Amino acid sequence: MQWGGPVGKEQSYRFALRIVKLCRWLQAEQKEFVLSKQLLRCGTAIGALIHEAEFAQSRADFINKLQVALKEANETKYWLMLLRDSNLLNDKMYESIRPDIEELLKLLVSSIKTLKDKS
Repeated sequence: MQWGGPVGKEQSYRFALRIVKLCRWLQAEQKEFVLSKQLLRCGTAIGALIHEAEFAQSRADFINKLQVALKEANETKYWLMLLRDSNLLNDKMYESIRPDIEELLKLLVSSIKTLKDKS
């Protein structure tokens, strides 16, 4: 059963593609393998969880999956800041992707709040 509409499905998918490309660059150009794997895991999990939530078993399960996606988005933001502050990403690269993760965070917070208010 579908519990919700496409809560950030397209945005999270496009963001995941950016993360995959960024992690490839970090590994090829910066020879950075540990942080990039963390970023790859959480940065792609956001969209996977949003897609999974679409067919949640219940309204509570739907909300829970979005809450986990929110946690993954927040962790992604952390890894991006750490990569910038450790000079593995320059400011231009960070500022290019920062609005995308901020948008996903806002979208998830807003969606979760709306769903909880309707409960």
